[in-house]
Amino acid sequence: MTTMTQASVREFKMPDVGEGLTEAEILKWYVQPGDTVTDGQVVCEVETAKAAVELPIPYDGVVRALHFPEGTTVDVGTSIIAVDVSGGAASPAESAAPEPAAPESPALQEPKPEGRQPVLVGYGVATSSTKRRPRKGPEVPAQQASAAVQTELNGHGPAAPVVESRPLAKPPVRKLAKDLGVDLTTVTPSGPDGIITREDVHAAAGPTEAPAPAPVTQAPVPVPAAPAASYDSVRETRVPVKGVRKATALAMVGSAFTAPHVTEFVTVDVTRTLKLVEELKQDKEFAGLRVNPLLLIAKALLVAIKRNPDINASWDEANQEIVQKHYVNLGIAAATPRGLIVPNIKDADAKTLPQLAESLGELVSTAKEGRTSPAAMQGGTVTITNVGVFGVDTGTPILPPGESAILAVGAIKLQPWVHKGKVKPRQVTTLALSFDHRLVDGELGSKVLADVAAILEQPKKLITWA
Repeated sequence: MTTMTQASVREFKMPDVGEGLTEAEILKWYVQPGDTVTDGQVVCEVETAKAAVELPIPYDGVVRALHFPEGTTVDVGTSIIAVDVSGGAASPAESAAPEPAAPESPALQEPKPEGRQPVLVGYGVATSSTKRRPRKGPEVPAQQASAAVQTELNGHGPAAPVVESRPLAKPPVRKLAKDLGVDLTTVTPSGPDGIITREDVHAAAGPTEAPAPAPVTQAPVPVPAAPAASYDSVRETRVPVKGVRKATALAMVGSAFTAPHVTEFVTVDVTRTLKLVEELKQDKEFAGLRVNPLLLIAKALLVAIKRNPDINASWDEANQEIVQKHYVNLGIAAATPRGLIVPNIKDADAKTLPQLAESLGELVSTAKEGRTSPAAMQGGTVTITNVGVFGVDTGTPILPPGESAILAVGAIKLQPWVHKGKVKPRQVTTLALSFDHRLVDGELGSKVLADVAAILEQPKKLITWA
């Protein structure tokens, strides 16, 4: 039997699945050596510092080796799986030959499990999607650009000549090039009208060598430190900090020690808001939508920002400028087993109340499935975090990096309250607003918090102020 040649083996490298992130952890393998795979088939799930994503293989062939076991953190660009694309089955000699892969985990023998169900904390955290980065390069006339795009999408037919720096290739081919680490500007096109094909990309990638060991960086000069604390391996457990938890920890430390935080509080009677929630649940405009107090709290904050737009800004340290935002990407803090994430609703200020309810519902569903995309967690301007679901009255939340304010919502409880001159049981909650004091002074922060409280106490202001 003809032995497998090195040229027939493709090494699939860990792609950059998180917009510039340098590493990812292999959570689950869905294939094992000897399995047949097809182009586009999901072979594993990995976790970056932003989200968990599934990786499709860009070849047809037979799996020859898994280079890393589950739980391993791998640098972007490192080969993680070898696939024989010759179309032949593995010979006994090949099967017995040592592979450069780690020992196979028993979990690899199991069928693909159902999607993981992280527990949502709060009212929400959208489906995972991959967004292409904006096209860069010199602009071209609209008519020529249109013809070029049409040719690129259809893959046939002549197009008007276009002078632009970006190589022509269909989206799947661009993804393949990215996965293989191939620079499209170095590929010689063979398709019609200079379009780069999959074969061109594979040819440019060429046979790859076995994965090289990670480069060893020189350790810093040790600094004398106090002896490490003792560790009781029986009664203590050490959990490595990585992925989302690690990224969140670094972001929170950076935010806390960069932006000067100020937190203000207000306790408010939200009885009328809760009554409005019950009425909206019966409204046909909200049929099938998730209606809860968070919906009206979010709307109240959006109205308060509309009345006080200067709070919706960010600080540009490099240029020493305040960047005012004329849109609101409303973040909703949520926690999953992988750590805290803060996806946001894009252009939330432009949405009607039913549209806002629909967007919140999508965030909840996506968070439960653990499929929040990196794009959904970028570009936030203000955030809401709901600590009340734990029975907590209030808190002093830390700003997500780059945002101007975060509103914490405490537990809504029935409490004695002076209403119309008499002490009555009313539904009461405490709101806490943290803001960046470089951007927001005490007057502005107080106005925003007071407006949110006023709307929740008298929801009719949603009509008079909106």
